[in-house]
Amino acid sequence: MSGEVLTSLLSTGLRGASGIQARPADYQPQQLLQLYDIENCPFCRLVREALTELNLDVEIYPCPKRGQRFRPLVVEQGGKAQFPYLVDRSGNTSRYESLDIIAYLYDRYAKRRLPLKWKAGLLQSMASQFASLPRIGQGVGVEPGRQPEQLLELYSFENSPYARLVREQLCAMEIPYIVRQCGRTRASDWLLPALRDRQETARSDLPNRQHLQEATGRMAIPYLYDPNTGEGLYESTDIVNYLTEQYSAQR
Repeated sequence: MSGEVLTSLLSTGLRGASGIQARPADYQPQQLLQLYDIENCPFCRLVREALTELNLDVEIYPCPKRGQRFRPLVVEQGGKAQFPYLVDRSGNTSRYESLDIIAYLYDRYAKRRLPLKWKAGLLQSMASQFASLPRIGQGVGVEPGRQPEQLLELYSFENSPYARLVREQLCAMEIPYIVRQCGRTRASDWLLPALRDRQETARSDLPNRQHLQEATGRMAIPYLYDPNTGEGLYESTDIVNYLTEQYSAQR
């Protein structure tokens, strides 16, 4: 097992089940939410965890340090280069501050009380900062790549150690993408893919998991679909290599 995977696993362990287990929101936005963020930012992580837990798909616009593709848009729209920055076109609103964003998502889309874990916002922020330490320097700096015409689609859940490696690469290359949330709602979702795929009764009740199973014949995270080339790939190493080769600025 590589050092990259080990440190990503450590980050996952430090956040436990946050950003894995899902209890879908009652309502979905008419237009996808847009999140301007930095992958290894501890405050951005909290918002992405809540999005997974609420099963809300989201467009991610990476804003690594010294990035020039999307950071200026945040300053133009919101007035400052602070992250995370959420834009909800359906609600005609935008906002900074991770805990404010999370409270908004629960109020507008989940239509239920904010869970106790999120009420303890300071503790969550501190814990997320610790989770950033094993991957310090990753998913923060910029190595610009070519911007695709259509947004890539990443089937993922926030606290997947393997999806994190893909998201770090996307962030470094400033490549925007859609997260198709694939959180876990059933005990069978925690099975290893080889075991889960053999069980017809183990099918998830989440649409993105169902779609992936039907389209590819298996359910594993991460899965990247590139509508620009028609390419679909499992395995984080293969996906990272694909992104580097397909979207390198020198290509």
